[in-house]
Amino acid sequence: MSDAAPHPVATGADVDALAGILERRFRTAHTLVQVAGRDVDLLHPANADDLISEADYVKDERLPYWADVWPSSHVLAAHVAGLEGSGRRILELGCGLGLVMTAAAHVGFEGLATDYYEDALLFAQVNVWRNAGALVAVRLVDWRDFPVDLGTFDLVVASDVLYERSYAPLLAYAYARTLPRGGRGIVADPGRIGRDAFLTECRGRGLAVRTMAEVPFAAGKIRQSITLLEISRP
Repeated sequence: MSDAAPHPVATGADVDALAGILERRFRTAHTLVQVAGRDVDLLHPANADDLISEADYVKDERLPYWADVWPSSHVLAAHVAGLEGSGRRILELGCGLGLVMTAAAHVGFEGLATDYYEDALLFAQVNVWRNAGALVAVRLVDWRDFPVDLGTFDLVVASDVLYERSYAPLLAYAYARTLPRGGRGIVADPGRIGRDAFLTECRGRGLAVRTMAEVPFAAGKIRQSITLLEISRP
């Protein structure tokens, strides 16, 4: 899989044109999310199930989780919205629809949004621009073949990405590659199966991990407790 940035955008007009393309390609909907008292209007596919591809699943059990707005992304976005981002760089591993990167743009971070799905990157660009007026850089990244040229970032974040045990060493490696000494990583996790293995893998790579907070989340019938994990290089 190529890790080149798909459909790079240079101006707001480019993003508006991209939004039109997405609204023609997909049956779309809007979800309004509040982040730190600010409304975020997310454009997304109306039903993620419409995007399931048997060929993709047979190839690598890939499912379009990116197309939903997950509770962990709400909690991570709220945390990022309370940080000072001016003059700092943020990397998101698995950006989905761009909610967290929208919060990051609002507080001044220079961001790089990455995902395994090209379409996720396209929606993220549109949502960050429409809600924060920022042109976010994007890159297609497969954790199984993690690029060596991403560099390091002041903050590296991910939300609800440990739903398979096999992701634990891949994500730990990604943090080890992109966190410099003094940098900070955050993972928002609702108790997925790969969490404990991820903690072990991080420590085996010389990274320190601690629980920052347990954040309750409630919306409709959904009730979750989201753990915010902090990763650092001592």
